[in-house]
Amino acid sequence: MTERRAGMTAGRDGAGVADTARAQLRALARCQRLSLYSLAVSAVGALVVGVLMLLPIGLGRPLLPGAAEALRRLSDRYRAWTVRWTGTAISPPEPLPPADGPRSRRAVRILGDDGFWRDLRWSWLEPWTGGMLVAVPLWLVGFGLFGAVVQPFVWPWLGPSNWYAFVPVDSTGSMLAAAVLGLLFTAAGLRLAPTMLELHARWSRRALAAPYTTELERRIEHLTDTRAEALDARAAELRRIERDLHDGAQARLVAVGMALDEATRLLDSEPVRARALLREVRAGSARALQDLRDLVHGIHPPILTDRGLGDAVRSLALDSFLDVHVTADLPGRLPAPVETAAYFAVAELLANAAKHSGGREVTVRLAHAGGVLRAVVADDGHGGARPEGGTGLRGVVRRLSTVDGTLALHSPPGGPTTVTLEIPCEIPCEIPSEIPCASSSPKTSSCSGTA
Repeated sequence: MTERRAGMTAGRDGAGVADTARAQLRALARCQRLSLYSLAVSAVGALVVGVLMLLPIGLGRPLLPGAAEALRRLSDRYRAWTVRWTGTAISPPEPLPPADGPRSRRAVRILGDDGFWRDLRWSWLEPWTGGMLVAVPLWLVGFGLFGAVVQPFVWPWLGPSNWYAFVPVDSTGSMLAAAVLGLLFTAAGLRLAPTMLELHARWSRRALAAPYTTELERRIEHLTDTRAEALDARAAELRRIERDLHDGAQARLVAVGMALDEATRLLDSEPVRARALLREVRAGSARALQDLRDLVHGIHPPILTDRGLGDAVRSLALDSFLDVHVTADLPGRLPAPVETAAYFAVAELLANAAKHSGGREVTVRLAHAGGVLRAVVADDGHGGARPEGGTGLRGVVRRLSTVDGTLALHSPPGGPTTVTLEIPCEIPCEIPSEIPCASSSPKTSSCSGTA
């Protein structure tokens, strides 16, 4: 049994290393794509500037709409890549003014559009800022492969002044040292690729997000809509609670009362039957108590109140028949509405994965950084999930909207499905690290010095 467990552990470790290597290679390929597209971004940005320079003589007006649309297509592609590759959602600007009149009039409206100028500024900064970020792992891997693969075969012909980094390659020993150094450069580039891709996503979000005024207008509209949805959801929840109480615990308690009356009447004349009725009363009261507990759990799980979001999600993982892996990196307790919304959203996503994905494993990652709670739920199913498909995702979106949260779905046909939830929130308070965690089970505890 011990050997079998050791073999299973080694197999999981090997699979984890292979998955990490594939993720690094995938990130490196995406860095390569971004570096190539930075040339296209620079070219389109230069084109737009050239068109703007032609405006004073009248030649730029008919050309500006087409150039602005080409730039917007590029920026939209970057926004889509960012959310698909890293889960970082970038709010798009308002669409360009429609072509409902002469091109010259549309050009004037484009010049007054904040999103157009934001895209233009990004097109000039992206090749230098974003391009430099993704070039770091590419340079390390390219330079490392030269030292590890090319240098051992060509060093005798490169002359006495051949240096690789800080190693003078003039003998077999120095060539082997350069090869080892090249392998280290390659490994460093692969390891840095996901990090640089994440940094590029942050830069893209800062450069491509909609202007503040647009965000403010959208927020006002969003709050207006979500207020009505929250009121409707609260009314529906109250109706559900009332129905569950009426059909469940209330009906059982009425039956318990009738059985007690009958047992009291028969206690002297038929004690045997009275005792049987009392046993039924005890069973009925236990069922009524269980109904009340289930109802309370559906309203707000006690473990969520007592232990926080991380342990509450772990309890969901234990109840699921899928193989659910939960990683929680939360520095403290979050506001109660945020924890409740995130908990029920994750619960709905796990239920969807069990019903519709056809997969075996689900990964749930919880993290809080930059004033945002992010929950990523990924399964290895067949994909194809759509919010309009009636899979419960619309309910998740409605629940998140009440706390100003967002949902990003990536579910191509064939899988896998990745759902990213983001809820803006701040940690209201933190428990000092000197206070120990009250936990009796390491399997369900997420404490690590903070609550």
